[in-house]
Amino acid sequence: MFASRLRASFAGANLRVCTAFWLFGLINNVLYVIILSAALDLVGPSVPKSVVLLADVIPSFLMKLVAPYFIHVVPYSIRIILFAAISSWGMLLIALTPAYTDGGTITTKMAGVVLASLSSGAGELSFLGLTHYYGSFSLAAWGSGTGGAGLIGAGAYAIATTTIGMSVKASLLASAFLPIIMLLSFFLVLPREPLRSKPAVMVREEIFAREDEQEDQGLLSEPLDRSTSLVNNVAPTKDTTPWVTSFIKNLRRFRGLFFPYVLPLFLVYVAEYLINQSVAPTLLFSLHSSPFTEYRSFYPTYATIYQLGVFISRSSLPFLRIHHLYPPSFLQCLNLFILILQSLYFFLPSVYLVFLIIFWEGLLGGLVYVNTFAEIGDRVPKEEREFALGATTVSDSGGIMVAGIIGLGVETWLCEWQVRRGRDWCTQL
Repeated sequence: MFASRLRASFAGANLRVCTAFWLFGLINNVLYVIILSAALDLVGPSVPKSVVLLADVIPSFLMKLVAPYFIHVVPYSIRIILFAAISSWGMLLIALTPAYTDGGTITTKMAGVVLASLSSGAGELSFLGLTHYYGSFSLAAWGSGTGGAGLIGAGAYAIATTTIGMSVKASLLASAFLPIIMLLSFFLVLPREPLRSKPAVMVREEIFAREDEQEDQGLLSEPLDRSTSLVNNVAPTKDTTPWVTSFIKNLRRFRGLFFPYVLPLFLVYVAEYLINQSVAPTLLFSLHSSPFTEYRSFYPTYATIYQLGVFISRSSLPFLRIHHLYPPSFLQCLNLFILILQSLYFFLPSVYLVFLIIFWEGLLGGLVYVNTFAEIGDRVPKEEREFALGATTVSDSGGIMVAGIIGLGVETWLCEWQVRRGRDWCTQL
């Protein structure tokens, strides 16, 4: 029974498409994870690690904010080459700059982080837009690959630098060659026939031409249903240039995406990254009541459990679909509230209950991510879908950036609260 259902879930899947998109998701996100895993090695113990988080997120956020309005004019083949080159350049800059202990400047390393972040942000919106040509299984494979990046990236860096004994420089140098896999996946593994159809920029220009004709005829005098179009009834003036007209129409498309798709995904990311970066470091228990021998072991364990939940839920799209995105988003906010209360008042009797909540947090985050884009694939008209998939990616980077800014003071506040009440474990990390 289970085997037949499993086969039915993957009926019609193309192995080459699934493999290519899984590798796209893995490589595009794994450098982000490696950079965060190496944060202490990059800036040293005296600099807040949120500096690395913000340098790794803000450029990606800005790219996702502006690129959907112009990136469609660049062919996918050119984009992939640029993404691979820029991300490798960034990782080489990080790896080859001397360590802070040897007089290296943190500024140079952060410049490398910025380059990798720009490539990752543009890559995410481009690969999600590319799923428009390859169907639902490409989106499922992409989601699973991004989930695997968390486990593989953090695990590979830890194994390389601790178990194998590779230097930080050698580990980062090795990661600089990972984008080659992205090139091989696109040019050798991915079937190219779907991309040989009419270029997206031509399709989009035809859409704009039809809309202008409709506006001239008064057909847009009444507001359009969101399920039919993302453009409202306000038209640009006749003396605007085609590029400005295109930009204005895309802005209106984004407005139609905000409440059904952008906002719930944004809320999920704000909540989970506040948990991961600011609250989790203070979710400590006495060592004799925990499975650990030192307090610094709590945080990486939480991170691993979270990434496991994300990987499972981002891989669940062929088996599980949710159509209402706000309930799991609100549940994620509830997780944040419960864990802040735990940090303040220490009411949960066991660390294993915290493990369970952290795992649930990862499940919810991954579930909302993949189902947001799946809902766009189902509900947004085909001719507008590529833009919608790319534009909505601003949600996750925007949420992480907001969480990083808010979190700059939250961890310190929670730790000071605990110390004043006799729990100084957070000072022993």
